[in-house]
Amino acid sequence: MTTDSTTSKTVDLATMPLGPRQIFIMIAASLGQFIGQGLATLVGIVIPLIQLVAHPELSSGIQGLMGCISLIGIMLGTVVFGRLSDRYGYLFLFRLCPLIILATSLICVFIHAVPVLLVSLFLMGFAIGGEYSLDPDYISELMPAKWRTFMVGLAKALASAGSAVVAIICYVMITKSKDPAIWPDLFYITGAIAAIMFISRLWFAQSPQWLMSRGHAAEAQKAVEKFLGPNVRMISDVAAATSSKPQAKPESMGAFIKEHLRKIILTGVPWACEGLGVYGIGIFLPVLIMSFKIDSLPATAPEIEHITHSVGLTFVLTLVMMLGFGLGLYLLKKENHVRMQIVGFWGSAVGLGLLMAAYLCHWPSWVAIAGFVIFELFLNAGPHLITFILPSQVYAIENRGTGTGIAAGIGKAGAVAGAFIIPVLLKSGGPTTVMIVSISVMVAGALITYFARPKTSSK
Repeated sequence: MTTDSTTSKTVDLATMPLGPRQIFIMIAASLGQFIGQGLATLVGIVIPLIQLVAHPELSSGIQGLMGCISLIGIMLGTVVFGRLSDRYGYLFLFRLCPLIILATSLICVFIHAVPVLLVSLFLMGFAIGGEYSLDPDYISELMPAKWRTFMVGLAKALASAGSAVVAIICYVMITKSKDPAIWPDLFYITGAIAAIMFISRLWFAQSPQWLMSRGHAAEAQKAVEKFLGPNVRMISDVAAATSSKPQAKPESMGAFIKEHLRKIILTGVPWACEGLGVYGIGIFLPVLIMSFKIDSLPATAPEIEHITHSVGLTFVLTLVMMLGFGLGLYLLKKENHVRMQIVGFWGSAVGLGLLMAAYLCHWPSWVAIAGFVIFELFLNAGPHLITFILPSQVYAIENRGTGTGIAAGIGKAGAVAGAFIIPVLLKSGGPTTVMIVSISVMVAGALITYFARPKTSSK
Protein backbone atom coordinates (compact mmCIF):
# COMPACT_ATOMS: atom_id res chain seq x y z
CA MET A 1 0.00 0.00 0.00
CA THR A 2 1.11 3.55 -0.61
CA THR A 3 -0.77 4.97 2.37
CA ASP A 4 -1.01 4.08 6.02
CA SER A 5 -4.05 1.82 6.24
CA THR A 6 -4.41 2.39 9.97
CA THR A 7 -5.05 6.12 9.72
CA SER A 8 -6.75 8.61 7.45
CA LYS A 9 -3.83 11.03 7.50
CA THR A 10 -2.63 12.37 4.18
CA VAL A 11 0.96 12.00 3.02
CA ASP A 12 3.06 14.13 0.71
CA LEU A 13 4.16 12.56 -2.56
CA ALA A 14 7.73 13.73 -1.99
CA THR A 15 8.11 12.19 1.48
CA MET A 16 5.91 9.08 1.31
CA PRO A 17 7.48 5.60 1.37
CA LEU A 18 8.01 3.81 -1.93
CA GLY A 19 4.97 1.62 -2.61
CA PRO A 20 3.88 -1.12 -5.01
CA ARG A 21 1.93 1.30 -7.20
CA GLN A 22 5.07 3.32 -7.82
CA ILE A 23 7.00 0.18 -8.67
CA PHE A 24 4.28 -0.70 -11.19
CA ILE A 25 4.49 2.82 -12.65
CA MET A 26 8.25 2.46 -13.06
CA ILE A 27 7.92 -0.93 -14.77
CA ALA A 28 5.12 0.17 -17.10
CA ALA A 29 7.02 3.31 -18.11
CA SER A 30 10.39 1.55 -18.41
CA LEU A 31 9.06 -0.89 -21.01
CA GLY A 32 9.86 1.84 -23.52
CA GLN A 33 13.54 1.52 -22.62
CA PHE A 34 13.18 -2.27 -22.60
CA ILE A 35 11.80 -2.45 -26.14
CA GLY A 36 14.16 0.25 -27.46
CA GLN A 37 17.29 -1.68 -26.57
CA GLY A 38 15.60 -4.95 -27.49
CA LEU A 39 14.86 -3.65 -30.99
CA ALA A 40 18.52 -2.66 -31.45
CA THR A 41 19.57 -6.20 -30.53
CA LEU A 42 16.91 -7.66 -32.81
CA VAL A 43 18.03 -5.61 -35.81
CA GLY A 44 21.63 -6.70 -35.28
CA ILE A 45 20.50 -10.33 -35.42
CA VAL A 46 18.15 -9.88 -38.37
CA ILE A 47 20.74 -8.23 -40.66
CA PRO A 48 23.08 -11.26 -41.06
CA LEU A 49 20.03 -13.56 -41.37
CA ILE A 50 18.67 -11.45 -44.22
CA GLN A 51 22.10 -11.57 -45.83
CA LEU A 52 21.88 -15.35 -45.99
CA VAL A 53 18.53 -15.30 -47.80
CA ALA A 54 19.20 -12.23 -49.99
CA HIS A 55 20.84 -12.64 -53.41
CA PRO A 56 23.06 -10.80 -53.99
CA GLU A 57 24.19 -9.96 -50.43
CA LEU A 58 23.09 -6.69 -48.92
CA SER A 59 25.66 -3.96 -49.50
CA SER A 60 27.39 -2.36 -46.52
CA GLY A 61 25.40 0.81 -47.22
CA ILE A 62 22.06 -1.02 -47.06
CA GLN A 63 23.21 -2.82 -43.91
CA GLY A 64 24.10 0.54 -42.40
CA LEU A 65 20.75 2.00 -43.40
CA MET A 66 18.93 -0.99 -41.94
CA GLY A 67 20.92 -0.59 -38.73
CA CYS A 68 20.29 3.13 -38.33
CA ILE A 69 16.80 3.67 -39.77
CA SER A 70 15.04 2.98 -36.46
CA LEU A 71 17.50 5.34 -34.78
CA ILE A 72 16.60 8.07 -37.25
CA GLY A 73 13.01 7.51 -36.18
CA ILE A 74 14.01 7.68 -32.50
CA MET A 75 15.95 10.89 -33.10
CA LEU A 76 12.92 12.58 -34.68
CA GLY A 77 10.44 11.00 -32.29
CA THR A 78 12.18 12.28 -29.16
CA VAL A 79 12.00 15.87 -30.36
CA VAL A 80 8.48 15.68 -31.83
CA PHE A 81 6.89 13.81 -28.94
CA GLY A 82 8.80 15.89 -26.39
CA ARG A 83 7.47 19.11 -27.90
CA LEU A 84 3.93 17.73 -28.23
CA SER A 85 3.92 16.50 -24.63
CA ASP A 86 4.87 19.94 -23.33
CA ARG A 87 1.93 21.48 -25.18
CA TYR A 88 -0.79 18.83 -25.07
CA GLY A 89 0.07 16.51 -22.19
CA TYR A 90 1.54 13.04 -21.85
CA LEU A 91 -1.26 10.49 -21.58
CA PHE A 92 -2.53 10.12 -25.17
CA LEU A 93 1.01 10.01 -26.56
CA PHE A 94 2.06 7.54 -23.86
CA ARG A 95 -0.61 5.12 -25.09
CA LEU A 96 -0.13 5.84 -28.79
CA CYS A 97 3.55 4.85 -28.88
CA PRO A 98 3.09 1.13 -28.09
CA LEU A 99 0.22 0.86 -30.59
CA ILE A 100 2.52 2.13 -33.35
CA ILE A 101 5.20 -0.39 -32.35
CA LEU A 102 2.66 -3.24 -32.28
CA ALA A 103 1.26 -2.40 -35.73
CA THR A 104 4.65 -2.05 -37.41
CA SER A 105 5.96 -5.25 -35.79
CA LEU A 106 3.07 -7.20 -37.31
CA ILE A 107 3.74 -5.60 -40.69
CA CYS A 108 7.34 -6.91 -40.50
CA VAL A 109 6.04 -10.39 -39.69
CA PHE A 110 3.70 -10.61 -42.67
CA ILE A 111 5.37 -8.43 -45.33
CA HIS A 112 9.01 -9.39 -45.97
CA ALA A 113 10.15 -6.84 -48.55
CA VAL A 114 13.25 -4.89 -47.47
CA PRO A 115 11.70 -1.46 -48.29
CA VAL A 116 8.69 -2.29 -46.10
CA LEU A 117 11.05 -3.42 -43.34
CA LEU A 118 12.92 -0.11 -43.53
CA VAL A 119 9.73 1.96 -43.28
CA SER A 120 8.45 -0.19 -40.41
CA LEU A 121 11.73 0.12 -38.50
CA PHE A 122 11.61 3.89 -38.93
CA LEU A 123 8.08 4.07 -37.51
CA MET A 124 9.00 1.77 -34.62
CA GLY A 125 11.92 4.03 -33.85
CA PHE A 126 9.71 7.13 -34.07
CA ALA A 127 7.40 5.67 -31.41
CA ILE A 128 10.31 4.55 -29.24
CA GLY A 129 11.64 8.11 -29.47
CA GLY A 130 8.39 9.20 -27.86
CA GLU A 131 9.01 6.65 -25.13
CA TYR A 132 12.46 8.06 -24.46
CA SER A 133 10.98 11.52 -24.04
CA LEU A 134 7.96 10.56 -21.92
CA ASP A 135 9.17 7.67 -19.74
CA PRO A 136 11.62 9.48 -17.45
CA ASP A 137 9.19 12.35 -16.88
CA TYR A 138 6.36 10.08 -15.74
CA ILE A 139 8.70 8.15 -13.45
CA SER A 140 10.51 11.11 -11.91
CA GLU A 141 7.36 13.04 -10.99
CA LEU A 142 5.58 10.12 -9.27
CA MET A 143 8.41 8.85 -7.07
CA PRO A 144 9.29 9.95 -3.52
CA ALA A 145 12.16 12.43 -3.59
CA LYS A 146 14.70 10.04 -2.05
CA TRP A 147 13.92 7.38 -4.69
CA ARG A 148 13.50 9.61 -7.74
CA THR A 149 16.95 9.42 -9.31
CA PHE A 150 17.37 5.74 -8.50
CA MET A 151 14.04 4.77 -10.08
CA VAL A 152 14.73 6.77 -13.24
CA GLY A 153 18.11 5.05 -13.42
CA LEU A 154 16.54 1.65 -12.78
CA ALA A 155 14.14 2.23 -15.66
CA LYS A 156 17.09 2.84 -17.96
CA ALA A 157 18.85 -0.22 -16.55
CA LEU A 158 15.92 -2.35 -17.70
CA ALA A 159 17.05 -1.56 -21.25
CA SER A 160 19.77 -4.15 -20.78
CA ALA A 161 17.12 -6.66 -19.73
CA GLY A 162 15.40 -5.92 -23.05
CA SER A 163 18.58 -6.83 -24.91
CA ALA A 164 19.01 -10.01 -22.88
CA VAL A 165 15.42 -11.16 -23.33
CA VAL A 166 15.41 -10.51 -27.08
CA ALA A 167 18.84 -12.13 -27.54
CA ILE A 168 17.97 -15.33 -25.69
CA ILE A 169 14.58 -15.70 -27.42
CA CYS A 170 16.23 -15.16 -30.81
CA TYR A 171 18.96 -17.66 -29.92
CA VAL A 172 16.37 -20.31 -29.05
CA MET A 173 14.29 -19.65 -32.17
CA ILE A 174 17.28 -19.68 -34.53
CA THR A 175 18.83 -22.76 -32.90
CA LYS A 176 15.55 -24.64 -33.21
CA SER A 177 14.85 -23.55 -36.79
CA LYS A 178 18.35 -23.55 -38.36
CA ASP A 179 16.72 -21.54 -41.15
CA PRO A 180 17.71 -17.89 -41.74
CA ALA A 181 14.29 -17.33 -43.34
CA ILE A 182 12.87 -17.29 -39.81
CA TRP A 183 13.86 -13.62 -39.43
CA PRO A 184 10.33 -12.14 -39.91
CA ASP A 185 9.00 -14.24 -37.04
CA LEU A 186 11.47 -12.58 -34.69
CA PHE A 187 9.33 -9.43 -34.83
CA TYR A 188 6.63 -11.23 -32.88
CA ILE A 189 8.89 -10.45 -29.91
CA THR A 190 8.59 -6.67 -30.25
CA GLY A 191 4.89 -7.01 -31.02
CA ALA A 192 4.27 -8.94 -27.81
CA ILE A 193 6.22 -6.43 -25.71
CA ALA A 194 4.31 -3.53 -27.28
CA ALA A 195 0.97 -5.19 -26.50
CA ILE A 196 1.99 -5.58 -22.84
CA MET A 197 3.08 -1.92 -22.80
CA PHE A 198 -0.29 -0.69 -24.06
CA ILE A 199 -2.34 -2.82 -21.66
CA SER A 200 -0.26 -1.69 -18.68
CA ARG A 201 -0.93 1.96 -19.54
CA LEU A 202 -4.72 1.81 -19.74
CA TRP A 203 -4.69 2.50 -15.98
CA PHE A 204 -2.51 5.64 -16.29
CA ALA A 205 -3.72 9.23 -15.85
CA GLN A 206 -2.44 12.54 -17.20
CA SER A 207 0.89 13.81 -15.85
CA PRO A 208 0.13 15.61 -12.55
CA GLN A 209 3.06 18.00 -12.88
CA TRP A 210 2.05 18.88 -16.45
CA LEU A 211 -1.48 19.67 -15.21
CA MET A 212 -0.06 21.70 -12.34
CA SER A 213 2.23 23.67 -14.66
CA ARG A 214 -0.91 24.64 -16.62
CA GLY A 215 -2.63 25.85 -13.46
CA HIS A 216 -5.00 22.86 -13.16
CA ALA A 217 -4.30 22.11 -9.50
CA ALA A 218 -7.53 20.19 -8.83
CA GLU A 219 -7.06 17.92 -11.87
CA ALA A 220 -3.44 17.36 -10.90
CA GLN A 221 -4.49 16.25 -7.42
CA LYS A 222 -7.08 13.85 -8.90
CA ALA A 223 -4.37 12.37 -11.14
CA VAL A 224 -2.09 11.83 -8.13
CA GLU A 225 -4.94 10.13 -6.26
CA LYS A 226 -5.62 7.83 -9.23
CA PHE A 227 -1.95 6.88 -9.41
CA LEU A 228 -1.14 6.54 -5.71
CA GLY A 229 -4.32 6.55 -3.64
CA PRO A 230 -6.76 9.04 -2.07
CA ASN A 231 -4.52 9.98 0.86
CA VAL A 232 -1.57 11.13 -1.25
CA ARG A 233 -1.10 14.85 -1.88
CA MET A 234 1.24 16.83 -4.06
CA ILE A 235 3.78 18.97 -2.20
CA SER A 236 1.88 21.99 -0.93
CA ASP A 237 4.54 24.63 -1.56
CA VAL A 238 5.15 23.44 -5.13
CA ALA A 239 1.43 23.36 -5.76
CA ALA A 240 1.02 26.90 -4.50
CA ALA A 241 3.99 28.15 -6.47
CA THR A 242 2.93 26.60 -9.76
CA SER A 243 -0.80 27.23 -9.51
CA SER A 244 -0.26 30.92 -8.83
CA LYS A 245 2.00 31.27 -11.86
CA PRO A 246 0.42 32.60 -15.06
CA GLN A 247 0.60 30.09 -17.88
CA ALA A 248 3.68 30.91 -19.92
CA LYS A 249 3.51 31.16 -23.68
CA PRO A 250 5.65 28.38 -25.20
CA GLU A 251 8.97 29.79 -26.36
CA SER A 252 10.27 29.11 -29.85
CA MET A 253 12.77 26.32 -30.40
CA GLY A 254 15.41 28.86 -31.39
CA ALA A 255 14.91 30.84 -28.19
CA PHE A 256 15.01 27.66 -26.14
CA ILE A 257 18.32 26.58 -27.68
CA LYS A 258 19.86 30.01 -27.16
CA GLU A 259 18.81 30.16 -23.52
CA HIS A 260 19.81 26.59 -22.63
CA LEU A 261 22.81 26.02 -24.91
CA ARG A 262 25.18 24.83 -22.18
CA LYS A 263 22.58 22.39 -20.84
CA ILE A 264 21.98 21.11 -24.37
CA ILE A 265 25.71 20.49 -24.87
CA LEU A 266 26.06 18.74 -21.52
CA THR A 267 22.98 16.53 -21.89
CA GLY A 268 23.03 15.99 -25.65
CA VAL A 269 26.54 15.76 -27.13
CA PRO A 270 27.91 13.11 -24.72
CA TRP A 271 24.67 11.21 -25.30
CA ALA A 272 25.57 11.21 -29.01
CA CYS A 273 29.02 9.80 -28.20
CA GLU A 274 27.46 7.15 -25.98
CA GLY A 275 25.01 6.36 -28.78
CA LEU A 276 27.79 5.04 -31.00
CA GLY A 277 28.75 2.54 -28.33
CA VAL A 278 25.25 1.47 -27.35
CA TYR A 279 23.73 1.35 -30.83
CA GLY A 280 26.55 1.48 -33.36
CA ILE A 281 28.54 -1.30 -31.71
CA GLY A 282 25.49 -2.77 -30.00
CA ILE A 283 23.44 -3.31 -33.16
CA PHE A 284 26.34 -4.89 -35.04
CA LEU A 285 27.64 -6.85 -32.05
CA PRO A 286 26.97 -10.26 -33.67
CA VAL A 287 28.67 -9.06 -36.88
CA LEU A 288 31.66 -7.65 -34.95
CA ILE A 289 32.02 -10.87 -32.95
CA MET A 290 32.30 -12.77 -36.23
CA SER A 291 34.67 -10.14 -37.69
CA PHE A 292 37.01 -10.39 -34.70
CA LYS A 293 36.85 -14.20 -35.06
CA ILE A 294 35.99 -14.82 -31.43
CA ASP A 295 32.91 -17.01 -31.92
CA SER A 296 34.96 -20.21 -31.29
CA LEU A 297 34.06 -21.87 -34.59
CA PRO A 298 36.26 -22.90 -37.53
CA ALA A 299 36.01 -20.71 -40.60
CA THR A 300 34.59 -23.67 -42.56
CA ALA A 301 31.52 -23.95 -40.29
CA PRO A 302 28.16 -23.11 -41.91
CA GLU A 303 27.32 -19.41 -41.78
CA ILE A 304 24.15 -20.04 -39.78
CA GLU A 305 26.31 -21.68 -37.09
CA HIS A 306 28.53 -18.58 -36.90
CA ILE A 307 25.44 -16.41 -36.53
CA THR A 308 23.95 -18.66 -33.85
CA HIS A 309 27.16 -18.67 -31.80
CA SER A 310 27.58 -14.91 -32.15
CA VAL A 311 24.00 -14.41 -30.92
CA GLY A 312 24.81 -16.64 -27.94
CA LEU A 313 27.86 -14.51 -27.07
CA THR A 314 25.76 -11.39 -27.58
CA PHE A 315 23.41 -12.70 -24.89
CA VAL A 316 26.36 -13.18 -22.52
CA LEU A 317 27.48 -9.59 -23.14
CA THR A 318 23.95 -8.31 -22.45
CA LEU A 319 24.32 -9.88 -18.99
CA VAL A 320 27.47 -7.77 -18.58
CA MET A 321 25.39 -4.75 -19.58
CA MET A 322 23.00 -5.56 -16.74
CA LEU A 323 25.94 -5.89 -14.34
CA GLY A 324 27.22 -2.48 -15.49
CA PHE A 325 23.83 -0.88 -14.90
CA GLY A 326 23.70 -2.52 -11.47
CA LEU A 327 27.08 -1.03 -10.58
CA GLY A 328 25.95 2.37 -11.83
CA LEU A 329 22.75 2.25 -9.78
CA TYR A 330 24.77 1.34 -6.70
CA LEU A 331 27.02 4.37 -7.25
CA LEU A 332 24.23 6.87 -8.04
CA LYS A 333 23.84 8.11 -4.45
CA LYS A 334 27.53 7.81 -3.65
CA GLU A 335 29.28 9.48 -6.58
CA ASN A 336 29.06 12.65 -8.62
CA HIS A 337 27.00 11.83 -11.69
CA VAL A 338 29.09 13.88 -14.10
CA ARG A 339 32.25 12.20 -12.80
CA MET A 340 30.64 8.80 -13.30
CA GLN A 341 29.99 9.69 -16.93
CA ILE A 342 33.57 10.84 -17.51
CA VAL A 343 35.10 7.74 -15.92
CA GLY A 344 32.67 5.56 -17.86
CA PHE A 345 33.80 7.02 -21.18
CA TRP A 346 37.48 6.52 -20.31
CA GLY A 347 36.87 2.93 -19.19
CA SER A 348 34.96 2.21 -22.41
CA ALA A 349 37.91 3.50 -24.44
CA VAL A 350 40.28 1.23 -22.50
CA GLY A 351 38.08 -1.81 -23.16
CA LEU A 352 37.97 -1.11 -26.89
CA GLY A 353 41.73 -0.56 -26.87
CA LEU A 354 42.23 -4.01 -25.35
CA LEU A 355 39.91 -5.53 -27.95
CA MET A 356 41.88 -3.92 -30.78
CA ALA A 357 45.21 -5.03 -29.27
CA ALA A 358 43.94 -8.62 -28.98
CA TYR A 359 42.92 -8.57 -32.64
CA LEU A 360 46.16 -7.04 -33.93
CA CYS A 361 48.46 -9.19 -31.76
CA HIS A 362 46.48 -12.41 -32.29
CA TRP A 363 45.98 -12.90 -28.55
CA PRO A 364 43.60 -15.62 -27.28
CA SER A 365 39.87 -15.08 -27.75
CA TRP A 366 39.33 -14.63 -24.01
CA VAL A 367 41.41 -11.42 -24.12
CA ALA A 368 39.20 -9.97 -26.85
CA ILE A 369 36.11 -11.01 -24.91
CA ALA A 370 37.59 -9.32 -21.82
CA GLY A 371 37.88 -6.13 -23.89
CA PHE A 372 34.20 -6.36 -24.79
CA VAL A 373 33.34 -6.99 -21.12
CA ILE A 374 35.30 -3.94 -19.90
CA PHE A 375 33.70 -1.80 -22.61
CA GLU A 376 30.15 -2.89 -21.75
CA LEU A 377 30.74 -2.63 -18.00
CA PHE A 378 32.03 0.96 -18.05
CA LEU A 379 29.66 2.15 -20.79
CA ASN A 380 26.56 1.00 -18.94
CA ALA A 381 27.73 1.97 -15.44
CA GLY A 382 28.55 5.46 -16.73
CA PRO A 383 27.37 7.17 -19.93
CA HIS A 384 24.48 4.85 -20.84
CA LEU A 385 22.91 5.39 -17.42
CA ILE A 386 23.87 8.98 -16.68
CA THR A 387 22.95 10.52 -20.05
CA PHE A 388 19.39 9.31 -19.43
CA ILE A 389 19.26 10.84 -15.95
CA LEU A 390 20.84 14.26 -16.50
CA PRO A 391 18.09 15.96 -18.57
CA SER A 392 15.42 15.43 -15.91
CA GLN A 393 17.84 16.91 -13.36
CA VAL A 394 18.83 20.06 -15.21
CA TYR A 395 15.52 21.13 -16.85
CA ALA A 396 12.46 22.56 -15.05
CA ILE A 397 9.09 20.85 -15.53
CA GLU A 398 7.85 23.69 -17.78
CA ASN A 399 10.36 22.76 -20.49
CA ARG A 400 11.53 19.30 -19.41
CA GLY A 401 9.82 17.51 -22.29
CA THR A 402 11.52 19.79 -24.81
CA GLY A 403 14.91 19.59 -23.08
CA THR A 404 14.77 15.84 -22.69
CA GLY A 405 13.58 15.47 -26.27
CA ILE A 406 16.43 17.58 -27.66
CA ALA A 407 19.02 15.71 -25.57
CA ALA A 408 17.68 12.33 -26.63
CA GLY A 409 17.44 13.54 -30.24
CA ILE A 410 21.10 14.59 -30.28
CA GLY A 411 21.95 11.28 -28.64
CA LYS A 412 20.17 9.36 -31.34
CA ALA A 413 21.86 11.46 -34.04
CA GLY A 414 25.14 10.04 -32.75
CA ALA A 415 23.61 6.58 -32.67
CA VAL A 416 22.40 6.99 -36.27
CA ALA A 417 25.88 8.01 -37.41
CA GLY A 418 27.45 5.11 -35.53
CA ALA A 419 24.99 2.50 -36.75
CA PHE A 420 25.34 3.62 -40.37
CA ILE A 421 29.11 3.93 -40.39
CA ILE A 422 30.06 0.71 -38.54
CA PRO A 423 29.40 -1.68 -41.49
CA VAL A 424 30.92 0.83 -43.92
CA LEU A 425 34.09 1.12 -41.83
CA LEU A 426 34.15 -2.64 -41.36
CA LYS A 427 34.14 -3.22 -45.11
CA SER A 428 36.53 -0.40 -46.06
CA GLY A 429 39.06 -0.57 -43.20
CA GLY A 430 38.30 -3.69 -41.20
CA PRO A 431 37.89 -4.13 -37.43
CA THR A 432 40.92 -1.94 -36.65
CA THR A 433 39.36 1.11 -38.29
CA VAL A 434 36.10 0.50 -36.43
CA MET A 435 38.00 0.43 -33.15
CA ILE A 436 40.06 3.58 -33.85
CA VAL A 437 36.94 5.58 -34.62
CA SER A 438 35.03 4.15 -31.65
CA ILE A 439 37.86 4.83 -29.18
CA SER A 440 38.12 8.41 -30.46
CA VAL A 441 34.40 8.95 -29.88
CA MET A 442 34.59 7.59 -26.32
CA VAL A 443 37.51 9.94 -25.54
CA ALA A 444 35.57 12.86 -27.06
CA GLY A 445 32.59 12.02 -24.82
CA ALA A 446 34.79 12.20 -21.73
CA LEU A 447 36.35 15.54 -22.72
CA ILE A 448 33.05 17.20 -23.71
CA THR A 449 31.41 16.11 -20.45
CA TYR A 450 34.34 17.55 -18.49
CA PHE A 451 34.34 20.96 -20.19
CA ALA A 452 30.53 21.33 -20.29
CA ARG A 453 29.99 20.19 -16.69
CA PRO A 454 28.15 22.50 -14.27
CA LYS A 455 30.46 24.75 -12.32
CA THR A 456 28.87 23.73 -9.02
CA SER A 457 27.04 20.45 -8.65
CA SER A 458 27.10 17.80 -5.95
CA LYS A 459 25.66 15.24 -8.33
